[in-house]
Order: sequence, then structure tokens, then C-alpha cells
Amino acid sequence: MDQLALLLVLLLGAVLTVPLGERLGLPAPVLMTLAGVVLALLPFVPNVEIPPDFILPLVLPPLLYAAVQRTSWRQFAANVRPILLLAVALVFVTTAAVAAVAHTVVPGLPIAAAVALGALVAPPDPVAATAVAGSLGLPRRLVSILEGEGLFNDVTAIVLYHVAIGAAVGGTFSYGEAAGELVLSAVVAVAVGIALGWLSNKLMALLGDPTLQVGLTLLVPFVSYVLAEELHGSGVLAVLVTALFLAERATDADDVMGRLAGRTFWEIVDTLVTGVAFGLIGLELHNVFGTADGRELRMLGWGAAVVACVVGVRLLWLLPATWLAKRLHTRRDYDEEIPMSWRETVVMWWSGMRGVASVALALAIPLRTEDGAPFPGRDEIVFIAFCVIMATLVVQGLTLPWLVRKLGVRADTDAERELERKLALRAAAAAKRRLKEIEEVEDLPEELQERLQRVAFDVGARISPDLVDEERRSATAKRAERYRAMQRIQRELMSAARHEVLAARSEPGADPEVVDRVLRHLDVRSLR
Repeated sequence: MDQLALLLVLLLGAVLTVPLGERLGLPAPVLMTLAGVVLALLPFVPNVEIPPDFILPLVLPPLLYAAVQRTSWRQFAANVRPILLLAVALVFVTTAAVAAVAHTVVPGLPIAAAVALGALVAPPDPVAATAVAGSLGLPRRLVSILEGEGLFNDVTAIVLYHVAIGAAVGGTFSYGEAAGELVLSAVVAVAVGIALGWLSNKLMALLGDPTLQVGLTLLVPFVSYVLAEELHGSGVLAVLVTALFLAERATDADDVMGRLAGRTFWEIVDTLVTGVAFGLIGLELHNVFGTADGRELRMLGWGAAVVACVVGVRLLWLLPATWLAKRLHTRRDYDEEIPMSWRETVVMWWSGMRGVASVALALAIPLRTEDGAPFPGRDEIVFIAFCVIMATLVVQGLTLPWLVRKLGVRADTDAERELERKLALRAAAAAKRRLKEIEEVEDLPEELQERLQRVAFDVGARISPDLVDEERRSATAKRAERYRAMQRIQRELMSAARHEVLAARSEPGADPEVVDRVLRHLDVRSLR
């Protein structure tokens, strides 16, 4: 099996583990990691040969861009305190604690190398947290905090990592330079993200065609990441800013085709890239154990100490941080989403899984320092990092569904239904207002007016049936039944038309381009 065949196997696994995970009640990323471990044990499967410098630029931009599509700037702004406590403060605390433990237990490990280890295992993976938490029916506020933490903590951790690597390679370290680098990295990233978001928004308006617009969105996160990195900014933060800018500027409510096409496309990209990324984590395990060189038991002991530190620090930090967030929370902060009970805090603690970013940073550690000497403790750092990744991702990922069920943490469905009801009312009211405006300027037949009024009313009733009383609900249900029957017949009519046009493709003299044009017209009409 060569590298291309291995990639195709991983892509196939990324697709198959989604329904398998739903059936087993297990997260798909965890299943892909286990699948990668199994593949790594097979003798005919080659070792992965991806340059470490390519892993972050190839994997993180599309995953971050896809994750941002599920959130909004309002959520980040409303949750700035919880996110700062987790994404910035907790990363610093975890880095310091891990560095102290690693420097103590690993013989001869310099403090700079220990800090690099702490930085690369400090950030929980945004993809793992979102994929796992999002499938368990958790309260939306918890998922929002986990998404915000996962998206922003990489920025802090990667800057800390580069500072520590620079100190270990060059032998010098300055707190002032480190702080300046952190500020410069953020400023450059925000500037690049806003500028590229503005430019991309203008280009999308010029392109017009949904296919070309979706193609542009595929390029945007990579360009944003690489450009920011070239200018010594944070590529991760630049992608986040660009994605948020584009999401906030997506104001064309009538761009139905573009919205549906874009959402479908990014769901596919998210599924495939996530599967491949976590499959690579499992495959790298074979190479990592090859660096142990007969010291497996000792290094497993070091790894266990760091795992205990990472998991313990998260719990010890979350307990007072949650209490502080509640104390600072006021009635004015009604949009702020914080854990409301100790059960939710425990779920947040156990959701801190490490993943793609930690793997990429571990493998990207230089082989040698500036004076030509081997990088101090590189093999030990990589081995310990993978111990943390596998322990948090596999153990916590497999047990999180059980813990959620045991603690009884569930989404507030009543609140979600109430919000849905309010939105249904607003949608119906908007439709009725627009109908009244049209009636004032157009002379519509009475029969058509009555039909359009029912359509405007049904806008809200179909979204939230409990908007109407029992009698009107029954009438609405009957109309909906007739409408479904009409839709069913219309689908059959359109299906017959599509079959006929598609059959013409194989007829002598038929132009495939013309056939496809007519077929696309029928597809769009069927979708509407």
C-alpha cells in the first residue's frame, strides 16, 4: 500500500465512521483515531510521510473555517469572559504546570523544551470538542463555550510554543520579546483577517455564481492562514477573523442556492478533513513508539504524570473560574453563556480533548538547535505529547457520552422551542406585512388574496404548529396534508421529466452540455 492508497482509505473511513458512530453512540473522530491505530499495526501499511510543517496549514484552516460557520460574532462577544478564562488564562496555567512537571520527571529536560511541551498539549482541540459535544445533545451554552475555547486557545498556545522553541533553539529568552511577539501576532492576524474578509466579500458579489462563490470560500481560509504566517501573525486567528467577517456580511437572504450549496460543501469538507486528521493521529503512533528505544515503560510513566497534570489542572481551574464567571455575571449579560451547575462544569472538564494542533506542533519540533546539537529531549517530548493526546482523545472521548448520560446534562429543549416559536411568529408577521404592501399597490383577485393570506399564515404555523389554536391547527394540518400530497405528485412529475431528459443523453446526436443545462433547470425548479 502506498501513500495515495492510504489517503483514500482514510477518506473512506472518514465517511463510514459518521453513521457507525451514530449507531454506536460514539464520536466519529475517536473512531477514526482508533482506526488509524489499527492501520498502524498492519505490516503492509506504510509509515506516514507528511512534512510536519504542512500539517497545520493543510488541516487547521478548513476545519476552523467550517467550525466558525456554526457560530456568530455575537456569541463570541457575549462570551468574552468565559472564553478569556479558558482560551487564554487556562492555556498559560496549563503550560506552566506541565513545564514544571516535565522538567522535574524527565531527566535533563531543559525548561525551554519543557515549556514547548506544555504549550503544545495545553489547547483542547476545537474539532474534537465540537464533534463530540455537538452530537450529545448538550446545552447550547456549553457547546458555545467549548467552541469558543477551542477556536481561540490555539492562538495563545501556538505563540507560546514558538517562543519556547526559539528559546530552546537559540538559547536565549526574553519576557519582553515574548509579550511583544504575542501582541504583534494578534494585531497582524486581525488586520489580515479583516482585509481578506472585505476583499473576499467584494469578490463574491462580483462572481455571483454559487459554484464560483463556494470555490472561493475554499481558498480563503488557506490564503488567510498563509498570508498571516508570512507576516509573522497568527494564522489561526486570521482564519477566525476572516470567517467571522464573511459570516456577518452574508446578508443576501434570497441567495438560497448559494447558502444551500455552501453549507453542503463545507459539511463535506469538515467530515473528510476531520476524518483524515484524526486517522493520521492514530497512524503516527507507530512512529512515536519507535522513538522510545527500549524505554517504553519509563516514558509511559512520564506521560502518565503529564496526563494527570493536564487533566487535573483543567478541573482545578474550571471550578473557581466557573464560580468567578457566575459572580461577574449580571442580568445585563443575558447573552453570556456559562455553566449553570456543577454537573455542567464536570462535563466541560471532561471535554478537554487534545488533537490535531497538538500532533502538528509535536511533529514540527526542530531536529537540531542553532549550534548543530540535537534538540534537547525531542523524542521524549513527542512521546509524552502522544500519551496526552491518546489518553484525552480516546479515553475521554469514549467515556464522555456515558458521563453526560450519568449526570443528566441535557439541552434546554423548552428554551429552544420558545425561541423557535418567537422566530416563527416574526417570520409569519414579516410575510403578512409584505403581502399587505403588495395588496396596496396591486389589484389582486379575491381568490388569490385568500390563498396568499393562507400561505403567509402557514409560514409560521409550519415552523411551530403550537402557534395556533386547536381548530385552526386542524385546518392547518389538513392544508399541510393536501400540500404534501401535491408536493408528492409534483415530485413524481418532475422525476418523470428528469428521467426523460437524462435518457436523452445516450441518444444519437444529443449534446451532453445542452442536456445537462436542461437537467440543471429541472433540478433547480425541483429544489424550489
